[in-house]
Amino acid sequence: MKLNINGQDTELNVSDDMPILWAIRDIAGLTGTKFGCGMAQCGACTIHLDGQAIRSCVTPVSAAVGKKITTIEAMQDDKVGQVVQAAWQEIDVVQCGYCQSGQIMSATSLLRQNPKPTDADIDNAMSGNICRCGTYQRIKAAIHEAAEKLA
Repeated sequence: MKLNINGQDTELNVSDDMPILWAIRDIAGLTGTKFGCGMAQCGACTIHLDGQAIRSCVTPVSAAVGKKITTIEAMQDDKVGQVVQAAWQEIDVVQCGYCQSGQIMSATSLLRQNPKPTDADIDNAMSGNICRCGTYQRIKAAIHEAAEKLA
């Protein structure tokens, strides 16, 4: 199966129903995207599929054929992703860090769709991402910081 992962066409020998998460982690070797729950409820596995934040633990690779998969590894080469990651560091968002790749992917998607989000917009966009360390206020502050820098 041919998938476009982070701008590169990649041939993977996987079944159509394999979740994208396992294809990118176990087969392609991109381990920045994390497994959290396997039920699309925690957001740790968030990636972009054609620019939209999706949960890769429940999305089969067949859904990604002909589309662009973007993982946390590509955010360093993405203007919005760079600004979000810099804001994360500036605000010192991370505590344990396990959920942060999914948080950053959701925040980046939000800021692409809505460059000036309100607190309610942020709460809505980030509601599917769980942080067990409870860094929600710092996440919100970092998103506002990134939005200001992108303006």
